[in-house]
Amino acid sequence: MKEILKGKLGFGTAPLGNMYRNIPEEEAIATVDAAWENGIRYFDSAPFYGAGLAEILLGKALSHRNRDEYVLSTKVGRVILDELEDPSARDFGEKGGLFEFGRKNKIINDYSADATLRSIEQSLERLKTDRIDFVYIHDVAQDFYGDEWLAQFESARTGAFRVLTQLREEGVIKGWGLGVNRVEPIEIMLELEEAKPDVSLLAGRYTLLDHERALERVMPSAVKHNMAIVVGGPYSSGVLAGGTHFEYQPASPEIIAKVEKMKAIAERHHITIKSAALQFALANPAVSAVIPGASRPERILEDKEALNTAIPAAFWEEMRKENLVAPHVPLPAN
Repeated sequence: MKEILKGKLGFGTAPLGNMYRNIPEEEAIATVDAAWENGIRYFDSAPFYGAGLAEILLGKALSHRNRDEYVLSTKVGRVILDELEDPSARDFGEKGGLFEFGRKNKIINDYSADATLRSIEQSLERLKTDRIDFVYIHDVAQDFYGDEWLAQFESARTGAFRVLTQLREEGVIKGWGLGVNRVEPIEIMLELEEAKPDVSLLAGRYTLLDHERALERVMPSAVKHNMAIVVGGPYSSGVLAGGTHFEYQPASPEIIAKVEKMKAIAERHHITIKSAALQFALANPAVSAVIPGASRPERILEDKEALNTAIPAAFWEEMRKENLVAPHVPLPAN
């Protein structure tokens, strides 16, 4: 994974599951096309995103591309049923209402061995492909399961962990790990002697707004265990990219004030906070890729420009001086 994607910009497809709004199919496919045309070759999806909608649209958009030219990851832990339900009534913790505009198919949580294999089979069909490169075990954490999260983690340990290890050994997939919004599941997984994950997707926990615990606990352990990290949600649910959400909820006045302070520093150095957010995530040696989401083609162009913007060292010096980044966090080189 590190060799394949080191320092790369990928594309997170959660928004294509109609996150927050109904997205016309043509717009979704045009966004994937824009990603491809701008050199992006890593695409991440999940059954949870719109009850399979994001995978369907991604599969349609990539169906005419050479499969050997891109890397594909998706997730297990949710199985999509033919039975229908009201998306707005789903109980999925902090992200329960994110995909109320997605498909109405019922979603069940299941980290067992059988469900893992079934989920992969369904994803292959929706993605219109014969193989998935990397598989993440999705959302087995506190934000979805509260006090029950350790029981769900144990179900994954005895189910999905073992199945994905076997699939990797058989050459069916290239690697596996966790795809979570909290650091604790990754910490626990890396302490298990039996688990040998290759890569994990950490969303929202290694950003300009929230990186201290991941910096101290996850990144060193990932390097020690030779596990790559893919950073998801580098814009902290959008608030670092001009949006109003943080942690999938309306941002608090405190968060907005902190972002405004960062933006003011960025403006003084003639850069955007979006540039700083993307390049910050990739500066850590444990990180192999960063995968912001997008649902409009122009956002892809913004991401590419943000990644390639030259950020003066004085910007980072001022960010440190104002205690807006951790004292010992790796920062982008000049």
